[in-house]
Amino acid sequence: MPEKRDYYEILGVPRNATLNEIKSAYRKLALKYHPDKNPGNPEAEAKFKEATEAYEVLRDEQKRKIYDQFGHAGLGGAGAQGFGQTAYSDFSDIFAGTSFEDIFENLFAGAGFGRSRTAHSPRRGSDLRYNLEISLEDVYHGKEEEIVIPREETCPDCNGTGSADGRLETCHICGGSGQVRRSTGFFSVATTCNTCGGTGRLVKNRCRTCNGGGTVTKRRKLAIRIPAGIDSGTRLKIAGEGEAGPYGGPSGDLYVVVQVRKHPNFERDGVDLITHIDVPVTTAMLGGEVTVETLDKSKVKIKIPPGTQPDTLFRVRGKGLPYMGGQGRYGDLIAHARIEIPKSLSNRAKSLVRELEAELQASGSGIFGRFR
Repeated sequence: MPEKRDYYEILGVPRNATLNEIKSAYRKLALKYHPDKNPGNPEAEAKFKEATEAYEVLRDEQKRKIYDQFGHAGLGGAGAQGFGQTAYSDFSDIFAGTSFEDIFENLFAGAGFGRSRTAHSPRRGSDLRYNLEISLEDVYHGKEEEIVIPREETCPDCNGTGSADGRLETCHICGGSGQVRRSTGFFSVATTCNTCGGTGRLVKNRCRTCNGGGTVTKRRKLAIRIPAGIDSGTRLKIAGEGEAGPYGGPSGDLYVVVQVRKHPNFERDGVDLITHIDVPVTTAMLGGEVTVETLDKSKVKIKIPPGTQPDTLFRVRGKGLPYMGGQGRYGDLIAHARIEIPKSLSNRAKSLVRELEAELQASGSGIFGRFR
């Protein structure tokens, strides 16, 4: 038989932990490993039982003293109180200060449980997400994009009832509530009825169009307006364009998530654009002008002062991206200077460079070496 783990280790608390710390640690484990939250998971059930046993001992002052002095042997097997008994009876204690609704929703989240509702009541349809990739030029100009959304819509032949003749029978298992109640410890919880799938109704003569489901999959075309200046990761909400709501409920919403493709020539920094310009070494030394093409295909001239160094940044005002909703305001274009060094020189050019190098060294300028 495997050796029992230390109770303090099970709850993850130090040996001098206060009762509140022990309660808090057990509360977290109980919510995580409760069997109703982990149906069919024997490992989770075992961890829940183990945590419950540890808590039952450490919360009791006398049992804790015996355990601290003699360990598991001192308890003589009295530590375990049985799964689903004393731990449940003391939930009001360990969840003190927590509303019953919060306990219920945390404990049974993801296990198919939920608040009771009328099975036939209208329910909101599911939201949908659509990922839309656009270019940096689209960000600059804005655009209208047509997208196609596959979604569930109300069956036109049965109006969402799932019945070919419109007749529905009350489920004989749940009595039309859509839920079956059962007890777990001191909890009384409702689970979705497996017979009717939670609808509370049974369809005898199924609609052939939707096969009794009440909805059909359709592809819907939508025109989406992409505002100028939009940022990557922005979600555009299109109200009411999600899936149809059951039993006449409102449709969900559509969320279009925008992703901006990388551009070969420009890098985005908020509303500013960063690009590179190649500056001939002679222009960098003597000064001059370099022409750069902007994102909107216009051309601007950048004045290069004499003695421009590599990696110098030049800012062109108003040639970046528009502010989203900024009413005509634009960011800047930042040009990163790259000095062009010739890869091969003629003999005459080499002679002139050597002459220039000697002249600069003689004058103490010392900048020519940076361009070699």
